[in-house]
Amino acid sequence: MSRLFGTDGVRGEANSELKPELAYRLGRAAALYFGKRFEEKPKILIGRDTRISGEMLEAALVAGICSAGGHAISVGVIPTPGVAYLVKKINAVAGIVISASHNPFYDNGIKFFGGNGYKLPDAVEDEISEIVSRIERDDNFSRPTGAKIGEVEYRQDLLADYINFVISTTSEKFDGLTVVLDCANGAAYDAMPKVLKRLGAEVILMGNKPNGININDDCGSTHIENLRLEVLRRRADIGIAHDGDADRCLCIDEKGNLIDGDHILIMCAKLMMDIGALVKNTVVTTVMANIGFRQAVENLNARYEITTVGDRYVLENMLKNGYNLGGEQSGHIIFTDYSTTGDGLITALQVLTAMKKSGKTASQLNEMMTTFPQVLINVRVKDKKIAQENDSVKRAIFEGEEELGSTGRILVRASGTEPLVRVMAEGPNKKQLDRICNKIAAEIEKAGNGI
Repeated sequence: MSRLFGTDGVRGEANSELKPELAYRLGRAAALYFGKRFEEKPKILIGRDTRISGEMLEAALVAGICSAGGHAISVGVIPTPGVAYLVKKINAVAGIVISASHNPFYDNGIKFFGGNGYKLPDAVEDEISEIVSRIERDDNFSRPTGAKIGEVEYRQDLLADYINFVISTTSEKFDGLTVVLDCANGAAYDAMPKVLKRLGAEVILMGNKPNGININDDCGSTHIENLRLEVLRRRADIGIAHDGDADRCLCIDEKGNLIDGDHILIMCAKLMMDIGALVKNTVVTTVMANIGFRQAVENLNARYEITTVGDRYVLENMLKNGYNLGGEQSGHIIFTDYSTTGDGLITALQVLTAMKKSGKTASQLNEMMTTFPQVLINVRVKDKKIAQENDSVKRAIFEGEEELGSTGRILVRASGTEPLVRVMAEGPNKKQLDRICNKIAAEIEKAGNGI
């Protein structure tokens, strides 16, 4: 039996794999789980992004929470890290985010934070899953009546508290900086423009008119070309792009070059080292980090630690060892001095702070790291496990590794949130990488789709 929760909550196409009935049961299960452990009417905070299905799933979650005697607090559209922050601020026992992050609008997801602001451990998710299964078997399981029925409270004013918190994470003002901001028509569309304007930046907006179906549609951190063109056209100092739920941030420097998560980590590591704030002079990243990242960290006289792909694994390492900076090439950056999860808004402010404090342009900071050519191919498959374990796939990977030798590397991994196998190759020659990646991808496509 497959696990209900994936690597980042429960995801699927809205009203297909992710039906409101499932959202209702998840709401009930959460209220029962947290109610049993913390308080009779557990306060559960709910935020969402701008997808057309968000209100439908929220209504179902609220109904489920109230039917189990919980106290649902709806904060409306808000970045994912905003829920993680507010859960602690208002002393809720849990937070729920309705979002599928960078996925297309027709997908959605439901993920949980504990009262401490951290994503739930696997064991807790499994317990909630068990309660969901019990509700499926017995619809009358644990249904309070009368005054014990739960209630819902609408608190869209709490977004302002999150905005104030984000602003408090920098001591700099950004007067004189022209910033092109792409909000991906997602959860940051209201909050981030207010943050930058209050800090004095001149803001040119893109992706700030969500209509329910245009989230991540040719905009945001997964479609960054339009931002690049606008930065060059406006002669801006920097471009900032978030994904749909705004836990990620990528940038474009004033010359039109990408500033990905690897480069952002280097900029922030230097900023923190200059003031003695980088714990143990260590940055945590994943196996996807570019070879150039490792060289740049060494040039800073710092060190790095490598985890498997996924922000939860980066965070686990950081918490275990007391580190305070880590992240992924995708732009999911974690500053544990400020937040319990990746926060794209805080990340953007730290990049701007690095510019202000150093007196350097975005491109000058970007040049602290040289990116080696990297090719990434996403292969859509029906069976991710078979695609990876097939002998022909293994042979293609081995041959590619033999060809690259010590000058490069190959990484093949299944996506935790989509029916994809990702093939990545890195080395000094892009044509060679293209050929090797395409050969491996072709074998994965055949094996994973039974061709």
